Amino acid sequence: MLTVYTKSADETILLGEKIGLFLQRGDVIALQGTLAAGKTTITKGIARSLGVTEEITSPTFTLISVYEGNLPLYHMDVYRLAGIEDFSDLGPEEMLYGDGVCIIEWSEKVMSELPKNSIIITLSAENEKRTITIENWPYGDLQ
Repeated sequence: MLTVYTKSADETILLGEKIGLFLQRGDVIALQGTLAAGKTTITKGIARSLGVTEEITSPTFTLISVYEGNLPLYHMDVYRLAGIEDFSDLGPEEMLYGDGVCIIEWSEKVMSELPKNSIIITLSAENEKRTITIENWPYGDLQ
């Protein structure tokens, strides 16, 4: 497990950029944390390093946003789903096992449905300071 601390939204975006440089086709990022912990913020950095030029916004109301870059980026927010059945009804297999990178905000609600090798990133925030832990990271040191 890796633990990283950031002191601002910009630093969280930069960490996302570092993470994104390593990601490969088929990787699934399971983001966890409370409201305003920085899930969408870190996603902005990941997207930037995947070559996405569109503005990244939280897909809370749309549930899934698809962005084109060097790899497709599937950005899901399952906060509003009632449970596993609602997630399954979305037909996530194509995104979870597809040609791009899949990022799921509020993933703790659907962990049993995600690939076992999903990279789990947990964010907690106190003001602008964030503690970010990364589990199942297969790519070595981020520094």
